[in-house]
Amino acid sequence: MIVQRLRDDRSLLINGSFVVAFVVLLIVAATTTDSFMTDDNITNLMKQSVTTGLLALGMLMVILTGGIDLSVGSVVALAGIMAAGLSADLPIPLAMAIGVAAGVACGFVNGMLVARFRLAPFVVTLAALTTIRGLAYVYSETPVTPTDIGFLWIGTESIGPFPVATLIVVAVFALAWVFLTRTGAGRAIIAIGGNREAVRLAGVNVPRHILVTYMISGFLAGLAGVILASRVGIAQPSVGVAFELNAIAACVIGGASLAGGRGSVLGTLGGVVLLALIDNLLTLYDVQSYWQQVLKGLIIVAVVLARRTEDER
Repeated sequence: MIVQRLRDDRSLLINGSFVVAFVVLLIVAATTTDSFMTDDNITNLMKQSVTTGLLALGMLMVILTGGIDLSVGSVVALAGIMAAGLSADLPIPLAMAIGVAAGVACGFVNGMLVARFRLAPFVVTLAALTTIRGLAYVYSETPVTPTDIGFLWIGTESIGPFPVATLIVVAVFALAWVFLTRTGAGRAIIAIGGNREAVRLAGVNVPRHILVTYMISGFLAGLAGVILASRVGIAQPSVGVAFELNAIAACVIGGASLAGGRGSVLGTLGGVVLLALIDNLLTLYDVQSYWQQVLKGLIIVAVVLARRTEDER
């Protein structure tokens, strides 16, 4: 009882420290740069958070089961370039839907290999990372620019002060919260990461639920790829490299355990916002992108070390 209380107190302290870090960064950004609080920068910050937000949410679903999905960056590239290319010959909604469907298909293959054939998630998705990236180059070795300006609507337009893409992410996070906390399937996914054998003995179809998480990850990665292509106005087969790092970082910052069984939608959203703030602040300070990658890697290590006692429950 006392040990459990100490662990809960430590978890609360760690989560509180990230809240304090966010507030401090916000104050530093607002007081040291003139452009941070401008409408253009805030809007840009919201738009740039979309891709990481969708990928992190999909990654959370997989991590909760004790898995990992390293292929999400490649799925972003494949979905975006397919949607942009097909938009020249098909209605834009259909072209985008096919791009997202490609992401779901990638997730289905990953999930089948992990859930049905019991292959290691790390190995399966690492192989998928290379394979899907190759498929993106097979589709087009050169960047694809959509010819119909309507393709740009979902990634560039706003409703009031909020970008359409940001509103989509908020809606997806809300649905994910309901799914994980209010449905039997969502609670089963969390339980699988905690004790897979006990869940199986309780009569839950474990492989089916694991398959669903990988399909959700593929769906959200495909959606992220389509929205990204729409926002920047061009789709490239090389886009998405190291995007999985951002997604994993957001999850672990938000309290997800890489061992599975622990994590939350709200925590992941907080991780996404904190990473976006760090990225934006470093960009405003003209810090080179490779130093940003170094910082993200250090953040992941620091957070995993800070939460190591929670994983020992």
